[in-house]
Amino acid sequence: MSDNRNQSLRDAALFYHAHPKPGKLEIRATKPLANGRDLSRAYSPGVAEACLEIKEDPANAALYTARQNLVAVVSNGSAVLGLGNIGALASKPVMEGKAVLFKNFANIDCFDIELDEADPEKLAEIVCAMGPTFGAINLEDIKAPDCFIVEKICRERMNIPVFHDDQHGTAIVVGAAATNALRVANKRFEDIKIVSTGGGAAGIACLNMLVKLGVKRENIWLCDIHGLVYEGREEDMNPQKAEFAQASDLRTLDDVIDDADMFLGLSGPGVLKPEQVAKMTAQPIIFALANPTPEIMPDGARKVAPDAIIATGRSDFPNQVNNVLCFPFIFRGALDVGATEINDEMCVACVNGIAELARATTSAEAAAAYKGEQLTFGAEYLIPKPFDPRLVGVVSAAVAQAAMDSGVATRPIPDIDAYVHTLNQSVFKSALLMRPVFETARKASRRIVFSEGEDERVLRAAQAILEETTETPILIGRPEVIEARCERAGLAIRPGQDFQIVNPENDPRYFDYWNSYHELMEREGVTPDLAKAIMRTNSTAIGAIMVHREEADSLICGTFGEYRWHLNYVEQVLGNKNLSPHGALSLMILEDGPLFIADTQVHELPSPEDIARIAEGAARHVRRFGLEPKIALCSQSQFGNHRVGSGKRLREAIEILDSKPRDFAYEGEMNVDTALDPELRARIFPRTRLEGEANVLVFAHADAASGVRNILKMRAGALEVGPILMGMGNRAHIVSPSITTRGLLNMAAIAGSPVTHYG
Repeated sequence: MSDNRNQSLRDAALFYHAHPKPGKLEIRATKPLANGRDLSRAYSPGVAEACLEIKEDPANAALYTARQNLVAVVSNGSAVLGLGNIGALASKPVMEGKAVLFKNFANIDCFDIELDEADPEKLAEIVCAMGPTFGAINLEDIKAPDCFIVEKICRERMNIPVFHDDQHGTAIVVGAAATNALRVANKRFEDIKIVSTGGGAAGIACLNMLVKLGVKRENIWLCDIHGLVYEGREEDMNPQKAEFAQASDLRTLDDVIDDADMFLGLSGPGVLKPEQVAKMTAQPIIFALANPTPEIMPDGARKVAPDAIIATGRSDFPNQVNNVLCFPFIFRGALDVGATEINDEMCVACVNGIAELARATTSAEAAAAYKGEQLTFGAEYLIPKPFDPRLVGVVSAAVAQAAMDSGVATRPIPDIDAYVHTLNQSVFKSALLMRPVFETARKASRRIVFSEGEDERVLRAAQAILEETTETPILIGRPEVIEARCERAGLAIRPGQDFQIVNPENDPRYFDYWNSYHELMEREGVTPDLAKAIMRTNSTAIGAIMVHREEADSLICGTFGEYRWHLNYVEQVLGNKNLSPHGALSLMILEDGPLFIADTQVHELPSPEDIARIAEGAARHVRRFGLEPKIALCSQSQFGNHRVGSGKRLREAIEILDSKPRDFAYEGEMNVDTALDPELRARIFPRTRLEGEANVLVFAHADAASGVRNILKMRAGALEVGPILMGMGNRAHIVSPSITTRGLLNMAAIAGSPVTHYG
């Protein structure tokens, strides 16, 4: 079974690398090249202007080329993790993978460069000669002690960051994990004894980092394959090891492990024995980082030390020491301030940023990526998970600030808070568009009731609301369930302390609620008994009644269930002569900008009057995002070439819109490609009143609107904000079951900001 599984994993990995095209990288142009004018600017003669500007001032390379965001991942393949000296060519898949991580985690472009050169000084000369091409160099998988020589020469000769990730990336993540492990164990760096196995590049770098963090050099006992590194030893020594040589007659790991507070292993499998763990102090810290088999397996260590705090290099155990927590973000911060090097201050800032993030509440995105794992700070969660999207903002900003403070930044950032916001925008695609909505919401302290208050997404959104807005979340659900789920998710908020709860099973307002509902619905066939039952079981109806009674300002529902089922109760309770659902508007955030789609939910076959109201409501809501609406009424028909069906209803809607002055641009009926291609539209209908690309598409069928919305989500990678329920004066919004925590936070901001004319 094991052989079959291994073969299956091998086949899957090879297929991944080979299809749909070989490798993991490609080069994409960032400028258009569609005509002769583009060509003359991209190459001759226009390119000469950029060349001359850089010749005049080399700093202009950051303005006119991609250099400031370009990193070289360089290796000779002499020490590939888990594979050894496999050579430059065989290391290429690893280096391509490293480049993919840079791009995905920090939006840094990379070239992987594999050099067939074993001599460290010649290798360094080649790397130095590539300086004009790159903004930074990431050295990778070069054996010790050659890596020390290569890095030293490159750092001395090059005026850009040079970083050997195997050394310093590992050291930074170990430093962060150690910082938090000592916090859990209530110990201090300056007091602890460390025993380490492995005198290679990573091991030495980790020890140097721990010294920077406060560990006393005399309290570090370094062992390698030959035993203790001691003063006077000649076998397999180098200057880096010699710095940790002890003046001692002890010679073996077993000799020096007594009363050690921390074991740091970067060596090989089975090096640390359970009986040696038993000799360590109470609540020992064991970092067994050999891959794929650690120096001791966690269950073996816990048999003799149940309270041990353990980290490994493996993803199937808690506390994986993974360099991806560091290198994308330290380079991001260094590149953004034009750092000339990555110095100790920047490395320590990276350590502290990673450690602090683990102590903060876990992000919803990380929880979703690692479903089922306990992500609450403690012995089992010392460092964040790689897919925590907050890493880029927290860590990169800390590094950038340290670079500026230590004087190595050539392009200082004037506003570090604005920089953090920009970094977060690169992770949260909605951040830039949502900024005006959040700013408006912060000026209006509204009470938002969530009907599905037991849902973990809602709980995480409630915490984010309390942290990022002035709104007050109210949750409908059972207190004991909400309490347990908050604790399980590692959330700091608690019901009754941080937010109000409405308990459908036992709430003192129950009598008032069912009476209010019955009063509204008694002439709609609702009896007192039915009203009582609904107020015990229907959380959407309860939330709507709270808004009706002015105990909340807005309702958010729909994280499960069918849209129209929720809409029925919203309309029953909150609808009146001024408020009625006009339509559902979805903001789709695409790579090249936002696109609004309506009506995706409310009207299956909207009338001309409905379509006109949808267009009016869409215009009001689009302006909430700081955008000017350009509305296209979309159909199979194109400016009158079909006289029946949707085209007829859209033309009648245009007549309604034309019946009085409007403060927004609209046009129709037309095909979707005509709406999005102004040149095509001008050719088909020269006197069009719509300029540029439409940013709102209004359809005459819910099926068409919903279909376009879902295709954009599933095939174009669009992020949806919404759907926004138009016509209800912001008193209720019905989301879709696929919504994320970030989506709920966005909807809370939308609900928390006012809309004029009963949006």
